[in-house]
Amino acid sequence: MGFGKEIKVTDQMNDNDSRSPSRRYFSRPRVCQFCTDQSVRIDYKQAEILRRFITEDGKIRPRRQTGTCAKHQRELAIAIKRARHIALLPFTGEVLR
Repeated sequence: MGFGKEIKVTDQMNDNDSRSPSRRYFSRPRVCQFCTDQSVRIDYKQAEILRRFITEDGKIRPRRQTGTCAKHQRELAIAIKRARHIALLPFTGEVLR
């Protein structure tokens, strides 16, 4: 039974390999919004800005999702942790009952 499933998977893989190379997805490089706009500051008191950089579960979004540079990602992480500590941001996403 398991052998039949493997054949179906390889058949699907062969069908997907026949795509034309012009249809490949290339993501454009993201630019750090804090580097481009110098007026925007990372501050733990600005919870509405920091909320964009956390998931629904309350986790900090990685650089590859947000597009921030390493320097500003470190500053964001520190600001989010400070905002959590003084209860401006939640540690978890939704309260479990």
